[in-house]
Amino acid sequence: MRFTSEQRLDDGVLEREFTLGEIPGILWTPASASAPVPLILLSHPPLGLHKMYPRLVARARHAAADGFAAATIELPGSGDRPRWAAAEQARADLRRAMEAGEPVSDEIIDALILPLVDKAVPESQAALDALLALPEIGGPVAYSGGVISVGIRLAVVEPRIVAAGFFAGSFVPRAMFEEARQVTIPLHVLLQWDDERNDRQAALDLFDAFGSKEKTLHANMGGHTGVPQFAGEDAAGFFARHLR
Repeated sequence: MRFTSEQRLDDGVLEREFTLGEIPGILWTPASASAPVPLILLSHPPLGLHKMYPRLVARARHAAADGFAAATIELPGSGDRPRWAAAEQARADLRRAMEAGEPVSDEIIDALILPLVDKAVPESQAALDALLALPEIGGPVAYSGGVISVGIRLAVVEPRIVAAGFFAGSFVPRAMFEEARQVTIPLHVLLQWDDERNDRQAALDLFDAFGSKEKTLHANMGGHTGVPQFAGEDAAGFFARHLR
């Protein structure tokens, strides 16, 4: 890990950009911490760190106010990272289906999501290796947001993650439902009831499939971008319970 820039935000949060090999990322740490702090790994849609920055920094500042560090990395094939042909073709097929008002086929969803999961999860684990080696970060670790299939795989294979907050707003391959049954950590799942980009019944079936004994579904009226502000406060309370 190599830090490339550093600044103090107006609330005192320290923001540092870094690179991990070819992967760019950002780390936020609380203004004052007398001991190593827990970490929330912030994920996001594959739209690029620069585009997602306003939402990410808002989530990070909320985490810092609760005494937690937060970090995020650029997803494969996103932002300034190299594209790969199969993913670009899957995105084009998805756009065509949605513009034509056609159902999005399992083949398109698999081609769009499964290679991303296979690439993103090992990178997230490498980021955790580097972040937890820093003296100011001591764990435990939670996962928050992003492509829900990436979060599912991480929750299954990464024992350092003790809780996860998911947003049921992205396509989920059928193969991920079997992995969801292997998830056992506490979960906080956000669902927008009228999400135009998501199959509500599939989201409910996925929630039912999770193997966790502690899992909570927070469903709010509204579309994909209509998440109410208090939903963030509910998520913050969930992370506080499991990271402190």
